[in-house]
This record gives sequence, C-alpha cells and structure tokens, in this order.
Amino acid sequence: MLHLKNDVKAIFERDPAAKSFLEVILCYPGLHALWFHRLAHRLHKWGFVLLPRLISQLSRFLTGIEIHPGAKIGAGFFIDHGMGVVIGETTEIGDNVTIYQGVTLGGTGKEKGKRHPTIGNNVVIGTGAKVLGPINIGDNVKIGAGSVVLRNVPANTTVVGVPGRVVVYEGERVPSIDLHHEKLPDPVAEMMQRLQSQIDDLRYQQEKCLKEGEN
Repeated sequence: MLHLKNDVKAIFERDPAAKSFLEVILCYPGLHALWFHRLAHRLHKWGFVLLPRLISQLSRFLTGIEIHPGAKIGAGFFIDHGMGVVIGETTEIGDNVTIYQGVTLGGTGKEKGKRHPTIGNNVVIGTGAKVLGPINIGDNVKIGAGSVVLRNVPANTTVVGVPGRVVVYEGERVPSIDLHHEKLPDPVAEMMQRLQSQIDDLRYQQEKCLKEGEN
C-alpha cells in the first residue's frame, strides 16, 4: 500500500499537469502500467510463469508500456506519458526514478542471467533514451533525450549523446529529481565551438603576419 501511495505522490510532485487525485487515477497510463506490473511481479516472485506474462501483455495493450514481470522497481517511480517504454526482465530500478516516452531499458544480445541495466535512485531518463546491457547507472544521474548508454555511469553526472558521454560541470552535484532534461549540454557542439575559436585565432595570426611582412 505504501508503494501505491508513493506512486501517486510522485505524479503530483513531478507533473504540473496533474490537477486532481481522480484524474491521476483514471488518466495516467504510466501509473496503470506500474500497478499492473506490481501485481505481475508479485505473481512472478511466487513462481507463476504464464499468468504474470499475460498481465504484462494486457498492460502493454492498454497502456503502450511493456514491463517484464521480472523487473524490480522501487518506490516513487514515474513514467511520464510512457508510450513505447520497454523495461526488460532483469532490470532493477531504484527509488524516485522518472522516465519519459520511448525509453528502453534493454539487453544487448542473447546472454543469460543479468542482462539489463540497474538504475540508481533519483535518476531522470529523457525521451527516447536507450540504456542497454547489464550496466549500472548511479544515483542522481540525468540521461538526455535520445542518448544511447552502453557503459556504467557514475553517480551525480549527466549523460548525453550517441554513444552516451558523461558531462560533469565543475564537480557540481546534479540535484535529485531534477526534471530539466531539456537543458542538458551538448559536448559535440561545444567541441565544434572550441575548434572554430582556434581556427579564428589562427586566421588572425596569419593575417597579422602577412601585414607585418608587407610593412
């Protein structure tokens, strides 16, 4: 019951569009998918095989969100919109995690055992991001929209790009449950800006030498 209350509380804390308790209960497919999963996961832990999968498939049909019954999900989990979200069997998700539509927490092949990511606490995963393989995502991490993450990510960092690159600003800690994933840095653009600045400096030095030579 505590999990269910935290699930609803998380929506009010992180979605300004949420206006009433009844609206959240009736109109949030991410919440519906999560509650279907909590039932399926319990049956999965009790040793049932087919029934949890049927519940998972029903949830996928109704919400557009696929969560394998074997996935472990902590308290305060929030799927915003959620269409196209896929969460694999051996995924482990900590507390206060937020993910957006089109996110995949998947595997990278046909390996057995642990083959899906482990997500820490207070993590935000942006729209369309792919986190693949048995990797660890630390606490307070932000993963930018469209990123593809294939390696471990340390805590208190931001990841952007394909493949995902860790970006740390002056060692500043990423605030917990910071939803401003639209303001993430672009390391490729920053590198191009530095190169352009160097080219401008070289051009200036060249023109200066030419003028001095004419004099």
